[in-house]
Amino acid sequence: MKCLKNNQTGNIIRVDDRQAYQMAGSTWVYVSKEEWKKETRTTKTEKQVVESEKKDQTIAEKQLKRKKLKEKQSA
Repeated sequence: MKCLKNNQTGNIIRVDDRQAYQMAGSTWVYVSKEEWKKETRTTKTEKQVVESEKKDQTIAEKQLKRKKLKEKQSA
């Protein structure tokens, strides 16, 4: 398995040796596996942060809805 980076977009992919040999050239360049790991791991942590923010927002929204329902029922 080899890691390739697209010079134009900056995307890093991991492909088998044969496919990497065919793709390597002016657009795709070989990079180390460590660079690929950095990109994939940071992406996962960013996704986790975004998901946790969404959960926090939904909890807050639920609390507001409950509060509004209680106010309507008491009125």
